[in-house]
Amino acid sequence: MKITDTTSALVTGGGSGLGEATVRRLHELGAAVVIADLESSRGAALADELGERARFVATDVRDEAAMGAAVAAAKELGELRVVVTCAGVATPGRILSRRGRLPLETYRTVLEINSVGSFNALAQGAEAMVDNEPVDGDRGVVVMTASIAAFDGQVGQAAYASSKGAIAALTLTAARDLADKQIRVVTIAPGTMETPMMAGLPAETKESLAALVPHPARLGRPEEYAQLVEAVVAHPLLNGEVIRMDGALRMPPR
Repeated sequence: MKITDTTSALVTGGGSGLGEATVRRLHELGAAVVIADLESSRGAALADELGERARFVATDVRDEAAMGAAVAAAKELGELRVVVTCAGVATPGRILSRRGRLPLETYRTVLEINSVGSFNALAQGAEAMVDNEPVDGDRGVVVMTASIAAFDGQVGQAAYASSKGAIAALTLTAARDLADKQIRVVTIAPGTMETPMMAGLPAETKESLAALVPHPARLGRPEEYAQLVEAVVAHPLLNGEVIRMDGALRMPPR
């Protein structure tokens, strides 16, 4: 599907990391973009930087009304044809540790943000796309973000791996559910990426993580995620698939 100057896009978690790179790329391609992120994010500053075809909407992805407001804003800017779900958290914790059992609230919160939040954007975005006339055979495309943790979950990633596994499992059934509406659904599962989640790690830790990647032996860049989003939107046969973007990395247990 070709992005035109009548296209609008919605990116959750668009104020930083993978989301910010995606917002910038879609904006460069000519789309108007809604940055749906927390009030405390850099989303408002990014929207100001990009100008009138970018809008920030303070959004907790778990909240149905807040997501509805973000979708409505995107429809005001153009034909909502692209939704990208980048909002997420990676709260670590073993099921049993020296501190005791992993709190159920911690587990629940990670799933609500990562899994329920992604579904919220998927469902409300798709509902808005149904009104579009098809372009290149599509009314719209939803790109969700999983992780290789969905398949190679490490020690301490019980909540995170569960939440990303749910997104991976949702992908095919969502694509099948929405096929008769001419809406595609694809998920990207990044490996280790240079994102704010990694920013606090020591340099030697980042270097050791990069060395695990067979080729190229480095961390992935947010711009490369955005590049893949662009390719997914453009390619009519990419549907119902989870694409690993990880340099052939398979994560060890720890």
